Amino acid sequence: MGEPETKRMTKPEFIEWQQRQDKLYELVDGMPFLPMKMMTGASSNHDRTVVNAIIALGHRLRGKQCRPTTDDIAVNIPSGGYRRPDVTVECGKPGPRDTTAAEPRVVIEVLSPSTMGFDRFRKLEEYKTVPAIRVVLIVDTEKPQVVVHRRVGDRWTFEAIEGLTATIRLPEIDADLPMTELYDGVG
Repeated sequence: MGEPETKRMTKPEFIEWQQRQDKLYELVDGMPFLPMKMMTGASSNHDRTVVNAIIALGHRLRGKQCRPTTDDIAVNIPSGGYRRPDVTVECGKPGPRDTTAAEPRVVIEVLSPSTMGFDRFRKLEEYKTVPAIRVVLIVDTEKPQVVVHRRVGDRWTFEAIEGLTATIRLPEIDADLPMTELYDGVG
């Protein structure tokens, strides 16, 4: 049950296959792969940062349409794959048994040494192809720095937010994310 099939899969085949697995896979170029963090394990800094993002955004979005989700919920990539961001802010209305985001508005990738290059380049470019995604946050766990990639019309901009006194403004979901909360307890 645990080993991925070696043949290419369509998205519906993958979804059906994934339901029988005991681990969460991504679909990349038609092939199922374990995300890098599932193979190597997440560090305590990575895990704490993910939990902090979910808590901080969860409090700010309580009672609103958008909600943070874990990497249990996949993002549908138009070119044919599924990715599992560390955190997705879902602003749609998925069904109770859906395993993919209906309207992923914000995606957060928390960097690990083993995934840093991959997350910053390939995954970022894939997220930019998803029409619903307005913001991608690339979060460093070695220092308080977040690179904010934002869709402005039909182009993408980016800015680096640095330091614990800074706040990430997210008008796309009507919330702010203070860096002190994102990095709370991160060594």
